[in-house]
Amino acid sequence: MTSTQGAHAAGAAGTLTRRAVHGGLGGLAGGVVFGMMMAAMGMLPMVGALVGVESAAVGGLVHMGISLLFGVAFGVVITSARPAPLLLLGAGYGVVLWGVGALLIMPAMLGMPVFMINAMTLQSLVGHLIFGLVAATAVWLLRRHAGSLDLGDMRAQPA
Repeated sequence: MTSTQGAHAAGAAGTLTRRAVHGGLGGLAGGVVFGMMMAAMGMLPMVGALVGVESAAVGGLVHMGISLLFGVAFGVVITSARPAPLLLLGAGYGVVLWGVGALLIMPAMLGMPVFMINAMTLQSLVGHLIFGLVAATAVWLLRRHAGSLDLGDMRAQPA
C-alpha cells in the first residue's frame, strides 16, 4: 500500500468512525426521549422480558443498548448532512424499526401474535417516529458542528 492509499484509507475510516459516533449519540438521544415515553406507558418491563428479566430497569438498559446500535447503523448508512433529508429519513427509519422490531421481532420473541395493530402498538409507532426524528436531529447537529468541535486527538498516546 502506498502512502497515498494509506492516507485515503485512514480518511475513509475516520469518516466512517465519525458517522458511527454521530449516529450512536443520535441513537442515545432518541433512546432517552423514547425511553421516557415507554417508562410513562409502563412498557419497559416488556422490553426487559426480551432478555428474560421483566423489569423496568433492565428494560431501560436493553432499550438504550438497542437505541445505540440502531443509531450507529443510521449514522453509518445515512450520509446526508442536510436537515430535510435527515429528518425524512429519520422518520422513515423510525417506521421501519417499528414494523420490524415492535410488530415482528419483539412479539415473536415473547410468544405474542405478530403484526397486531392496537392502542399499544400505535403508541409504539409514535415513539419510534420520535426516536427517528430525535436521532436524525442530533446527527444533523453533530455533522453541522463537526468542523467546529475540537475533540483533540482521540488516539491512544504512549505513556
